[in-house]
Amino acid sequence: MAINLGAHAARFATFFVAAWSGFFVLSVELLSSRLLAPYFGSSIFVWGGILTTYMLALSLGYLLGGVFSTRQPRLWKLAALLAAEALLTLPVIEAEPLLEAISIAFPDPRWGSIISSMCLFAIPTVISGMVSPYCIRLLVRGIGSSGREAGLVYFVSTIGSAAGTIGTGFFLVLVFDVYRLIAMLAVISLLVAAVAASLSYQLRIRNDD
Repeated sequence: MAINLGAHAARFATFFVAAWSGFFVLSVELLSSRLLAPYFGSSIFVWGGILTTYMLALSLGYLLGGVFSTRQPRLWKLAALLAAEALLTLPVIEAEPLLEAISIAFPDPRWGSIISSMCLFAIPTVISGMVSPYCIRLLVRGIGSSGREAGLVYFVSTIGSAAGTIGTGFFLVLVFDVYRLIAMLAVISLLVAAVAASLSYQLRIRNDD
């Protein structure tokens, strides 16, 4: 009975990490436009640079996450990915001098926006992309369940992304400034990661007993 409860808790935690990671990455993507706007404007060129960065970084993350998931997948490693995603986003809070320098070196909003996006968001977004394939690997128990579990992960992850888009774009930006909001999102990610890592540790102790 305890083993079943532990398995259900780990399964729930895996889905929750997938959903929260989706919320986090889309929220930061929306906020990135607010960060770049004072230096490059908010034209379609800027959004093109932001979206290109996120799509390339996520695609690389999917690839790396699939490879990483084959090496003794554990819930605490998934928690570490979520924590790394948050910690690598935090330097954005102090990015004003970098953005100023890039805007001077590359005044064209097309190149300035994509270079700024790459410098600030590429690495944490790669980590974000690693989360979903890693979640799938944790959940799959056999070939017959792989398609179902993959579909569920992408379902909850995309729902999380939609919630992040609506929640951040419609409500949170009205209450908090961009830098404080990014810091808050990162802190929540670290808390979720800590809970998932703690659960992983407790389950390991229980299995050892």
